[in-house]
Amino acid sequence: MRNQLRQQLLDMRAHDESVRAALAADGSLFNGYHPRMEAVHRANAQALGAVIKEHGWPDETLVGADGAEAAWLVAQHAISEPSFMRACRQQLDQASRAGLVPRWQYAYIDDRIRVFEGKPQRFGTHIDLKPGGPVPHALEDPAQVDVWRREVGLGSIAEAKSKFEDAPRPSLVEYQLKQVEERAWRKRVGWC
Repeated sequence: MRNQLRQQLLDMRAHDESVRAALAADGSLFNGYHPRMEAVHRANAQALGAVIKEHGWPDETLVGADGAEAAWLVAQHAISEPSFMRACRQQLDQASRAGLVPRWQYAYIDDRIRVFEGKPQRFGTHIDLKPGGPVPHALEDPAQVDVWRREVGLGSIAEAKSKFEDAPRPSLVEYQLKQVEERAWRKRVGWC
């Protein structure tokens, strides 16, 4: 295991979480994609890209379980970098099929990319908080989703939804505005 590389990935994750916590504390995290958060995500994506170029995907044999999970988190948050996220999805697919990282890491990034592309998600990892409560983003096959979730080590879709039951719900106007802003952002960065 490469401890220096592992520490670099853990530091990227810690910086992401620190900025996220500060923005959440002052309430600005939830008003669109905050420029400070986006800057962290872009810088981390660039650093992860350099790691991948030199070492390949940082899997558990290279950086340990926590380092590999930190790499996944950086890739998962690189939402302003569609091409990079798609490349990471491919590498996570290969690494998880080889047993070098947990398969749920692939499931999350695959669903996130599908949602940003306006396609149905397969594993139901992305929940939309609507005025009426939490609802999974469109599902490829609602009858099959729990089977697919179990295959990658996730609980049921009902369990995933229940984690959001007590979250504050937006008003209809707030929700509609968020949808318009998100569509404009996705188009601007190249998701659609």
